[in-house]
Amino acid sequence: MSKSAFYIAGVSLSLALAAPASAQLVTHKDLSLAAATTIAVTALETCKAQGYNVSVHVLGREGQVLVALRNPLAGLATYENSMKKAYTARTLRIPSGQFAKNVAGNPNAGQFFLTNFVAAQGALPIMIGQDALGAVGISGAPGGDKDEVCAKAGIDKIAADLR
Repeated sequence: MSKSAFYIAGVSLSLALAAPASAQLVTHKDLSLAAATTIAVTALETCKAQGYNVSVHVLGREGQVLVALRNPLAGLATYENSMKKAYTARTLRIPSGQFAKNVAGNPNAGQFFLTNFVAAQGALPIMIGQDALGAVGISGAPGGDKDEVCAKAGIDKIAADLR
């Protein structure tokens, strides 16, 4: 390699290393604990007002639980089920009910057998455009469609903040 090639390579490396650190960082929006709590409380209260004793999970961007609430009168299995519904919606970035439709009648749908996935309606992803900030899952109403209405009410409560 010639001297000029070494010089050019050295200058290029120096310029790359001198780039501002901000140019090397990934930035994104996350749900705040306050927003997640608002979603969860609104969803729980919406279901309660309709006579449904439910459990609610709000997951963040990475699928971690931010808020989990359970009406004391909700069935025991609703707690785990609401988390799995939320996990499914967050991971796939689609309503959990859509996943249920996708795997219905498809015995080769391998995702159905992944840990924490559930093919049941009742969870919605929390989106800004194509970016999934998290998900809210509900379990305990007599039907996933009713769970989903409560999940939507929670998301709608903070919709203005998602813009």
